[in-house]
Amino acid sequence: MLKQAQDMQSKMADVQEQLNEVVIEETYEDLITVKVNGKMDLLDVNISDDAMKEDKDVLEDLLVSTLNKALKKAQDEAQSRMNAVTGNMMDGLKIPGM
Repeated sequence: MLKQAQDMQSKMADVQEQLNEVVIEETYEDLITVKVNGKMDLLDVNISDDAMKEDKDVLEDLLVSTLNKALKKAQDEAQSRMNAVTGNMMDGLKIPGM
């Protein structure tokens, strides 16, 4: 039993390392593009010149929406990879960063 727990812990650590390399990109109509990794770190934000012509409030809303979608995808990817390692034991848990 202890060996199985240690193996699972090792595999979970491997998944955490792999999540550093996963890049999730979300774009809103070629106006805003954001990139996050699987650990939900923001990697890049690109705001087009056309987007800069928008009203400040609109631009802020677009940026928040696009970033939230990318973060949700990153969270889902992390959860999926952890579930694959744990045999869905963590399926109901919403652990930030996983």
